[in-house]
Amino acid sequence: MPSIGGKILGIFLYMIPWADSLMFGNHLYIKYPFTQILQIPAIPIIIIERSIPFGNLLLFLAIFIGLVRNTKVSYFLRFNALQSLLINIGIIIISFIFQIFFSPFGSSLIIRTFSSTLLISLFAMITYCIWSCTQGNEPNLPGISQAVKMQL
Repeated sequence: MPSIGGKILGIFLYMIPWADSLMFGNHLYIKYPFTQILQIPAIPIIIIERSIPFGNLLLFLAIFIGLVRNTKVSYFLRFNALQSLLINIGIIIISFIFQIFFSPFGSSLIIRTFSSTLLISLFAMITYCIWSCTQGNEPNLPGISQAVKMQL
């Protein structure tokens, strides 16, 4: 059973992919201002990433080297750290695809619908991961969790 501090750090680790997924809801925040409350948990990560040059890369390396590859850290923290980093890598790849392929379409209804669906899906996935961390369990995301277990 992980400690309270381990659970809190596990929850904090999932704010990293959440901070990067917030960009998919830009039009939702304008149309429905009450959805801006979803940005509040990610504020510490956004501040860290933007206040330090190459903050995204340094945060990734610090978590990967300091937590994931450190065998002195509990398996629970290592698992959640690597899983949050893999989710974040997936979000970064999806955002590049959006920029390359969908930017010519501007802000069409299809693009807004797809990005809203993506944001809601990521919100559900990260909420599930956070809930599992509060229970002291490893979140089981198909495909991602298996990749994490193979690496650890």
